[in-house]
Amino acid sequence: MTRSTKTSLLTTAFVLLLLVIDQASKIWVKTTMIEGEMHEITSWFKIYFVENEGMAYGITLGSKLLLTLFRLVAMGAGVYYLARLVRSARFSLGFCLTLGLVIAGGLGNVIDCLFYGEVFSASRGAVAQFVSWGQGYGTFLHGKVVDMLYFPLIETTYPTWSPFHAGEPFVFFSPIFNFADACISVGVALLLLCYRRTFAEALESLSTSRTAKDTPHTEE
Repeated sequence: MTRSTKTSLLTTAFVLLLLVIDQASKIWVKTTMIEGEMHEITSWFKIYFVENEGMAYGITLGSKLLLTLFRLVAMGAGVYYLARLVRSARFSLGFCLTLGLVIAGGLGNVIDCLFYGEVFSASRGAVAQFVSWGQGYGTFLHGKVVDMLYFPLIETTYPTWSPFHAGEPFVFFSPIFNFADACISVGVALLLLCYRRTFAEALESLSTSRTAKDTPHTEE
């Protein structure tokens, strides 16, 4: 087995494993909890079911349709370029797996946007159920992303002398996110901390190969 084949198989298996974990956790939450319901695991870790139409960590940007289409294009490009990098056999398995973290996270949330509106009933006021295609709470490309991981590490109040929000509640790390978001964040952090130069080389490699491909060859 060649190095590129081994790296390809391991990276593919890694991405698929992350997708299974992400979707299993989301389906479990959707089919056992009502939106807004919370289970306290510890004082600083809670399962808090919310749905959003935005990006990672509940951020909202533009229309739902445009966001989903952007995700599709971005993930399609990501999968394509990751496959090219793996086939080149120039980069380490660790680097490919790190890129796989980002790709898997993005794909995990894309799946929600594409299909959840079609195959799930609404989660507000009742536990969602699987339904026949087209009988769900939304339409194709308009599904909501399922979030459930909540880590309120510090819960306190702003001091009374604070010029902003004096006396109001304050929660350190209030975003609610999912496993896919965590994969993206960990992957990006690893790229910045451990593979910054390698990532730059990978981008240069792709750019160089594309330029070479687009440059016409002349016979002398």
